[in-house]
Amino acid sequence: MTPTKKILAISGSLRGGSSNHAILRFIGQMAPEYNEYVIYDGLSQLPHFDPGLDNDDPPETVTALRQLLTEADGIIICTPEYAYGVPGSLKNALDWTVSSGSLVGKPLALITASTGGQNAHAALLLILGALSANLLEDATVLISFIRSKMDGDGNITDVETAERLKNAFTGLLSKL
Repeated sequence: MTPTKKILAISGSLRGGSSNHAILRFIGQMAPEYNEYVIYDGLSQLPHFDPGLDNDDPPETVTALRQLLTEADGIIICTPEYAYGVPGSLKNALDWTVSSGSLVGKPLALITASTGGQNAHAALLLILGALSANLLEDATVLISFIRSKMDGDGNITDVETAERLKNAFTGLLSKL
């Protein structure tokens, strides 16, 4: 058996029933059984980024996030776009990683799924580049009009979208 790899999935939406959470659950169903696939649910618990608190003893929730990121072999971020930008809670979490370097060199898949999404996607490419994440080109996907590609239960109904998500996950797995 291949050694277990840890994949940490982060949704940029705080709403549990969001399209982004549904996408992460869809991807999780494809994870090989020997891999650990975890969807992080602590985004709303992180304090606002404060450089004064970013020291040797940061808030406990920040330490926990950094530990999860450090232990992960690969990371998936799936996010909507809010007001033509990155959701504040996701940007806040990413800000907390700057001094820890917990994203440096980590294989990362980026999925932006929203009504439009182009602006958040472009911003995240810049942000993740600044954080020195190993952003995988073949695991980077922009899905516009996501709600038209899902049913009311959050299942992906669009074949092309499902295939693009499978290809992105396969791209991430190949780098672990």
